[in-house]
Amino acid sequence: MKQHVIRAVGLNKKYGNFHAVKTLNLELDEGDVFGFIGPNGAGKTTTMRMLATLLDPTSGEAYVCGHSIYNRPREIRRLVGYMPDFFGVYDDMKVIEYLEFFAATYRIPVEKRLDICERVLDLVDLTFKRDSLANTLSRGQTQRLGLARVLVHDPQVLLLDEPASGLDPRARIKIRELIKRLRDMGKTIMVSSHILPELADICNKIGIIERGELIVNERVSEVMQRIRSAPVLKISVRTDRERAIQCIEAEAMVDRIETDAEGRLTVHLKQGIEDYAPLAKVLIDGGFAIEHFAEDEMNLETAFMLLTQGISA
Repeated sequence: MKQHVIRAVGLNKKYGNFHAVKTLNLELDEGDVFGFIGPNGAGKTTTMRMLATLLDPTSGEAYVCGHSIYNRPREIRRLVGYMPDFFGVYDDMKVIEYLEFFAATYRIPVEKRLDICERVLDLVDLTFKRDSLANTLSRGQTQRLGLARVLVHDPQVLLLDEPASGLDPRARIKIRELIKRLRDMGKTIMVSSHILPELADICNKIGIIERGELIVNERVSEVMQRIRSAPVLKISVRTDRERAIQCIEAEAMVDRIETDAEGRLTVHLKQGIEDYAPLAKVLIDGGFAIEHFAEDEMNLETAFMLLTQGISA
């Protein structure tokens, strides 16, 4: 039987009558980047904290690198880097001192600490802030320092809870690129985020959790395929739009057509249609000047809205 890096079986967490996580099953393999999506209060943080052995489940079991969260929490903590959505820094510590402090808590030998901390700072592009006080960093720099902190012991698994929360666009891009670098290093990563379109760029698997239940747990490509069973085309013609609509509607492959205020056409094809090139030929043969003709790509944000009701636990 294949050993998964993360394996949760019937994981539950209750607070009185409140069911925060309901019978969650999950399997992640080495090198997977799992995008964890859900409304606030859906159970993302609770799930991550249970996997990090910081919160005991009410029932169920979970294994990280083959170790049970009940029997081997110390071993798991050596293998996991957990980054919460908000964390504090020590006001009177320089950035390098902050990292050396946490390296000491992981019992990294004193003669190796400085070199490891310098390398981690370089990885997160914070070397230029090495001697700055930790509390003087910007929000984006603080997030990168937090990520550096969980990397000092070179964990195999990263649990990143909203790492781009509250960041400006430039800082979000830096975090995204950093996660890509960690992915390329072979880390197994579980990352929660509300910035849905960005997850498609870094994740190979996705989970959508709502009211404590994992309602989607698939590869990104499988999610997109399941949401869209038939292609949707975006078409623009330079003139004579109404006649173009009539020509397109006459084709057997077309299910329906919608138009927007700018006159662009959204053409929904029937299920099973894979080759829609003949539709372009119809327009060309009809003498239309085509400005745009392309398949409309489904993104994770659209998938999320279609698959969930937006209701938290």
